[in-house]
Amino acid sequence: MAEQHRPHTGPPAGPSATASRAPTASRAPAASSAFVAALRSAVRGASDFGPAARALTTMDASNYRRVPLGVLAPRDADDIAAALTVCQEYGVPVVPRGGGTSIAGQATGTGLVLDLTRHLRTILDLDPAARTAVVQPGVILDDLRAAAAPHGLTFGPDPSTHSRCTLGGMIGNNSCGAHSVAWGTTADNVRALSVVRYGGEALRLEQGSGTGPAGVGARGAGASHGPPGVSELVASHLALLRTGYPDLPRRISGYALDALLPEHPGGPDPVRAFCGSEGTLGVVTEATVRLVEAPRARALAVLGYADESAAAEAAPGLLPYGPLTVEGMAADLVREPAGLLPRGAAWLFVETGGATEAEARAHAERVLRAADAVDGAVVTDPAGQRALWRIREDAAGTATRMPDEGGTSHGSAAGRGGEAWPGWEDCAVPPARLGAYLRDFRALLAEHGLRGTPYGHFGDGCIHVRIDFDLITEAGVARFRRFSEETADLVVAHGGSLSGEHGDGQARAELLPRMYGDELVALFGRFKDLWDPDGGLNPGMLARPDRLDTNLRFAVLPKRPVDVEFGYPQDGGDFAGAVRRCVGVAKCRTEEASGAGVMCPSFRATGEEAHSTRGRARLLHEMLAGEVITDGWRSTEVRDALDLCLSCKGCRSDCPVGVDMATYKAEFLHHHYQGRLRPAAHYAMGRLPQWLRLARPFARPLNALARLRPLAALAKRLAGIAGIAPERTIPVLATQTYSRWLRERQGKGTRILSSDRVVHLWADTFTEHLSPQVGRAAVRVLEEATGRTVLPPPRGVCCGLTYVSTGQLDAARRVMRRTLDRLGLFPGQPLVVLEPSCAATLRTDLPELLPDDPRAAELASAVRTFAQYVEEYAPDWRPPRLDRPAVGQTHCHQHAVLGDAAERRLRERLGLTGELSGGCCGLAGNFGFEKGHWEVSAACAEERLLPAVREAEPGTELLADGFSCRTQLDQLAGRRARHLAEVIAEALPEPVPGAGAPGPGR
Repeated sequence: MAEQHRPHTGPPAGPSATASRAPTASRAPAASSAFVAALRSAVRGASDFGPAARALTTMDASNYRRVPLGVLAPRDADDIAAALTVCQEYGVPVVPRGGGTSIAGQATGTGLVLDLTRHLRTILDLDPAARTAVVQPGVILDDLRAAAAPHGLTFGPDPSTHSRCTLGGMIGNNSCGAHSVAWGTTADNVRALSVVRYGGEALRLEQGSGTGPAGVGARGAGASHGPPGVSELVASHLALLRTGYPDLPRRISGYALDALLPEHPGGPDPVRAFCGSEGTLGVVTEATVRLVEAPRARALAVLGYADESAAAEAAPGLLPYGPLTVEGMAADLVREPAGLLPRGAAWLFVETGGATEAEARAHAERVLRAADAVDGAVVTDPAGQRALWRIREDAAGTATRMPDEGGTSHGSAAGRGGEAWPGWEDCAVPPARLGAYLRDFRALLAEHGLRGTPYGHFGDGCIHVRIDFDLITEAGVARFRRFSEETADLVVAHGGSLSGEHGDGQARAELLPRMYGDELVALFGRFKDLWDPDGGLNPGMLARPDRLDTNLRFAVLPKRPVDVEFGYPQDGGDFAGAVRRCVGVAKCRTEEASGAGVMCPSFRATGEEAHSTRGRARLLHEMLAGEVITDGWRSTEVRDALDLCLSCKGCRSDCPVGVDMATYKAEFLHHHYQGRLRPAAHYAMGRLPQWLRLARPFARPLNALARLRPLAALAKRLAGIAGIAPERTIPVLATQTYSRWLRERQGKGTRILSSDRVVHLWADTFTEHLSPQVGRAAVRVLEEATGRTVLPPPRGVCCGLTYVSTGQLDAARRVMRRTLDRLGLFPGQPLVVLEPSCAATLRTDLPELLPDDPRAAELASAVRTFAQYVEEYAPDWRPPRLDRPAVGQTHCHQHAVLGDAAERRLRERLGLTGELSGGCCGLAGNFGFEKGHWEVSAACAEERLLPAVREAEPGTELLADGFSCRTQLDQLAGRRARHLAEVIAEALPEPVPGAGAPGPGR
């Protein structure tokens, strides 16, 4: 069996601008060539033993990290059996992996990772009459629910990761979710399993089954209780199995051997005994699951209480009303005011169902009347319900950042950066004991000087919590162990289970003797040995587990801050702290953008983990560790993964913990190419403002030449040399720039009498040289709406966007400093920026690249979008009514950094109806123009934007405030989109000839 790696404790792993190879104290073991050859000859699925594949699977959503030998994506059950045969022959451990969202470490391993999400994701059968479905292990839960929905059915268990977790992973962990009070755990909803043991033997498990082997993937063949000896093991320990388990709705810890008791309803249930085994007994190749009837209508009773204990004590009294959920959370989980929440410091979310909305509402109102709550409300509006549930579902991420987050100093008392981690994540106690348990738990936190934010499934007595453990220093890790041991004793004292949903993994399995006693835990080991005598399946989990304070993923990170360019103010200037933000909940792995969401367009285009926000964060983590990825900032693995990052900044807002991969990418590119030749596109697109200024005097001849076919072909070839995609058309240059037009319009007689009579309108590169009509329109609207004069912009200012996005950070700082020197805003005056990407750069990148210059923060706070300025400075202005539908794109940076609430309100005042697309247009500044990005760029546009435009009715207004979005629509759809300012300006009455611009000096 492969030797487990030892955590690296040597010097920092080379994120040094000078070293080309990072020093490391150890190397993770590599797979032998004989094993690799044998595996590849036995299976049809692709295997990868390279550094990137290994780095991507070192971690799940837990505190733990184990380095695998490689990754296999089996194509079918035969591939799984063949792989397990070869692995047994060579003594290589195996860990099956679904979405990688496990919170206790059970989706990490030191041997071969089976990626079951690549190919094994087919719903083989769905029988509405029998209310069953047959699925492969890689089926995403939401895909199953979507397939069942037309029949009025659903799969009951629904963890908060429902958009990316797999059925195989749910079976492995016996997942539950918010609706378990109505529909139970995964084990309650699985009817039959086809599994493969280590060594390749296939078994069929069915409820109340007899014995006998079954062929791989076969359905309806003879079924078994499991391997030989299991029935005898149970028969010889009946008394222990009958008395050793607490009676709980959420008892997930350990093996469910009591399901094999002869008095179990329907006879011994090997399926239930297998569920929750965390990949330690066999690999699921197929599952028959039960579907339940989904209510046609739902209502949500939101009940406010004085504190979480009061909410917890009220929860059991609501169960007789037959709710679908009884979820609880306290005020310290709510980061921003939520208008739908009633008064209180803690809340219960009680969902009810019905055949009609009226029936569901009446049910919820009965709950509201019965609840002894401080305040309450019933929400039937689907959008309102989604907004409330989003707070709860994002909790696994948001709870990892405490409200007063600040700097991080590697676990020092002064600055863990508000970081909070799993580790004591999801215990469960009898619901009637939950209030008392929470009081004792809060007291224990205080005793250890720790903070946490409990929330969870109050109706089932199950609590989730992230705690601000210091998992970096030796003293902090020791406190983590002491707290875990004492909390385990507290849970047991309240009659509870160490795990109530996510399984034991490495986080809690060591503590199982405190819950079950040594004799029953020893029986777990014997059960494991009957299934897996070689110990090859997910070793270190459940039976003979690794210690809970080993394999911690933070141990390999540099002990000193890495020298970086950005300020990382939310992480105390520590790049490792920024990378640590990713806790692995994988919201970035969803295959459809929801609502206005953006993250993560490249993953949705490719389906590759390396192109998800989480995947890139994992690669950066391993780059810092220097154990698997050994070249530090020079890493080609990290470079290649970041290459398809669109720098859309969607993760900055959509990731529950605010990972900002666009910033990390710019940081990496700066170091990666420091002192080296860059890709041609960095010089062409990254220095676009320079080239456009140089080309300005020649705009007319350049545009004319580009229209001549032979010269256009030559221009294409030259563009290709410059790294520009051959599929792209070079935009037309403006023959008169925006700023020149405005200066000529204003004339020489303009005098500024008062700072409150002028508007500062930023002349971004795109408005200035490529779409000056947007600037002209904005000037007209702003002067009409406010009665103020728009000032001509100072010469030579630039936000530095293109330099930042290509990682030319030294140049970006020079440009930004020059801008600060020349801009000359009046104190307290806002700066209107028409291009969302430039506004976002000024709002975030500017102060983060120049953290020591107070002018940078002042300018950042002055930035307003066009709609924000109109709303703030012309609140009584009545814009023209347009009264027509609109489609188009909300710019990614607008969504992520600036927000679009003012734009929505302005569109409503104009009578423009309909929603703009979320997701990403796919052009994303320089990204879509760079060679090699065309397919991904087009795929992003095809996800939401282009279909919305094609489906729009004639006369629909096509809106896009971003130049990239307008360009993408022009080049891919042949449609001209307009900035909102253009649309408004067109509808304004014609100005009186000779009146000139309004405002002082005229």
